[in-house]
Amino acid sequence: MTTMTGQTLSGWQQQIQQQRGDLLSLLTAHLATLSVDDNAWITLATPEQIAAQLAALAPRYQQNPAALPLYGIPFAVKDNIDAAGFPTTAACPAFHYIAEQDATTVAQLKAAGAIVIGKTNLDQFATGLVGTRSPWGAVSNSFNPDYVSGGSSSGSASVVARGLVPFSLGTDTAGSGRVPAGFNNIVGLKPTKGWFSARGVVPACRLNDTVSVFALTVSDAWTVAEAAAGYDAHDAYSRRAPGTAPASLPERPVFAVPDTLQFFGDAQAEEAWERALEQLRACGVTLKTIDFTPFAELAAQLYQGPWVAERTAAVGDMINHPEEMDPTVYQIIAGGSRYSAVEAYKAEYLRAELARQIQLVLAEVDALVVPTSPTIRTKEEMQLEPIRYNSEFGTYTNFTNLADLSALALPAPFRADGLPAGLTLLAPAWHDRALASFGIRWQEQSGLTLGATDAPLPVAQAALPLSPDHVRIAVVGAHLRGMPLNHQLINRKAVFVEASETASCYRLYALANTQPAKPGLARASSGESIQVELWDIPLARFGEFVAEIPAPLGIGSLELADGRWVKGFICEGAALGDAQDITAYKGWRNWLASKEMQHV
Repeated sequence: MTTMTGQTLSGWQQQIQQQRGDLLSLLTAHLATLSVDDNAWITLATPEQIAAQLAALAPRYQQNPAALPLYGIPFAVKDNIDAAGFPTTAACPAFHYIAEQDATTVAQLKAAGAIVIGKTNLDQFATGLVGTRSPWGAVSNSFNPDYVSGGSSSGSASVVARGLVPFSLGTDTAGSGRVPAGFNNIVGLKPTKGWFSARGVVPACRLNDTVSVFALTVSDAWTVAEAAAGYDAHDAYSRRAPGTAPASLPERPVFAVPDTLQFFGDAQAEEAWERALEQLRACGVTLKTIDFTPFAELAAQLYQGPWVAERTAAVGDMINHPEEMDPTVYQIIAGGSRYSAVEAYKAEYLRAELARQIQLVLAEVDALVVPTSPTIRTKEEMQLEPIRYNSEFGTYTNFTNLADLSALALPAPFRADGLPAGLTLLAPAWHDRALASFGIRWQEQSGLTLGATDAPLPVAQAALPLSPDHVRIAVVGAHLRGMPLNHQLINRKAVFVEASETASCYRLYALANTQPAKPGLARASSGESIQVELWDIPLARFGEFVAEIPAPLGIGSLELADGRWVKGFICEGAALGDAQDITAYKGWRNWLASKEMQHV
């Protein structure tokens, strides 16, 4: 039987198609390759649990395979997230309980066909960025076992990096879904707070937690995110996407870079970062230096002030049983008891002020790029300075959720010693899709192998599917790139998708008495294919855009040459009587160019 270790979603899907009649054998054979002695796992599924999950899915799959895009694909779940029938421990044996139902994110993924194959190790109560604070043991870095894996989602990152599952769920409060990705050469998608439901998740800091996704490729991470995410009316902190963010980053984006970067004496990390910046420039990125002070000040708040009290609240009665907790975890969480409600309110006011400064900085760029971590440590070093070195790891992650940002950790050029050194993109809330669009480009350009598997990136990652939060619109005249009204699209975060053509049943007219000059497009019994540009505009901004369109123009449905239908500019027939038919030019630019030639 084909080994499934190291397969991406597409690899699993291909094998499942080939073995549809014996999928249970494929999964149980793969389960048999996983070891209970591997401390990345806390609990592995039994063959009976795998069979029960498949049995619940099979009838639905037979009726409509397209409704289960993840059918039969195994995944791992961080052990502070409930999976029905599995223990939840948060890496604290005394906290142990058997989950009666799935966390919402797990339920969403199972509804899409995915199979829970195990629960993974973590820094106890998700308190740490190191992966060493667990009674199940320190999870080793997947490239060098002397080094830490990163945490708190250590096990979830490790099993993906080694190709044991194609994706996993982690959580991220201070960087737990990004630091382990950076240390293990995988993708870590830290979604906007509230996009993924937190119901069924043991909280670390409820106001600043989010479930996260680890995968070998950005495309896979996005596929999983879309299946797992969604508004949950039973989660008080769940949010609906406002439909205002761009669908993708521009072809040549502008990224902010901190004016001062701290690597804590790690010259190899700094050198790897410089090579990452070179590759970004090669990807068409313009780098803009910014004052990093508000980011650094906000990052310090997460562990050096009253926000720690939220962790104290989260563990509940366990704080009264220090003998049952990891000593470092207890030391951190117990510290929250020192703070008063007055101090907590003051901390929130400071958070809001710093977050506003950060939002103003990011409004001037397409994203912020930072090292995922400024350094890495051995497990032996971590025992000597467990809190100090953990704090170093959070230098470029701790502020993210406090400032309500989206983030995507990406593989980046390796250090000279052969260890990974990732980078992270950050942008305002709900820019998750835009970051993923660039992440796909970056991963294809970087040429790195996947995780610790030595497998190459698939020849072509799947492009992001059409977004329900955006409207694809065809523009034909004054809104084209470089034309006088293009700013009406740009100012509403619309992004250029592609140049295209209409079906060959349209006629183009130069309208009379319009300023600036505008064309009119009309469907006809005979015509030509007319050149257009396709743009994706945020759904919530579409109405504003349409409101600015003057008569006799409007927005209707337009047929493209390849059979697609999109929204696009159309013209009232009454305005065409005194208009000049310019169909033969097959496009507004061609017509304008011909007029310029006449004046030469």
